[in-house]
Amino acid sequence: MRKLNEKDNEILRKLAPEASMPTHYRSILPPVSMHFATDDEDLQDRLKRLSTEDLKYLADLILDGSECLLCISPEAAGMFLDLLEERVPGDTAKRIREQYNSATGYDI
Repeated sequence: MRKLNEKDNEILRKLAPEASMPTHYRSILPPVSMHFATDDEDLQDRLKRLSTEDLKYLADLILDGSECLLCISPEAAGMFLDLLEERVPGDTAKRIREQYNSATGYDI
């Protein structure tokens, strides 16, 4: 079971400053997309608050299985991946997109 570290909590505070700290969450994206964002536009605005470094950090956690992209809607996952593709050089977004598509059957 993952416990959020200081870096995780820093990112969570950027995405959901209204979240009380410390939290009992085990990941970052699912609670933000399901409990704090009011709609897709709000989620997209929240994700845009992240730095390139934050996006890369989350991507690395997704790739190692520590962060759950599969636990959010395909629309929310697509928004995250589109932003990742736009702001993080390399094939990280492509690798995560392929992993997501393979696991869910959704083509995002």
